[in-house]
Amino acid sequence: MEEIRQYDGKEGRPAYIAYKGKVYDVTKSFLWPGGRHMALHQAGEDLTEALSEAPHGEEFIFRFPVVGYLKED
Repeated sequence: MEEIRQYDGKEGRPAYIAYKGKVYDVTKSFLWPGGRHMALHQAGEDLTEALSEAPHGEEFIFRFPVVGYLKED
């Protein structure tokens, strides 16, 4: 998680999010401008728990390319 926090979508950096152990690149999504989604979520975070409260299902996340995996501690 320490490494993914660098990919927050701010100041031209890529925007990555984690979900169920995979890291997705949401940089090109119009729904993630500047690394923010709906003023609720910030790129560079694990959104596994947050998705349970989202108005959409996980199939939305699967549209984005996987760029890595979270390391288990």
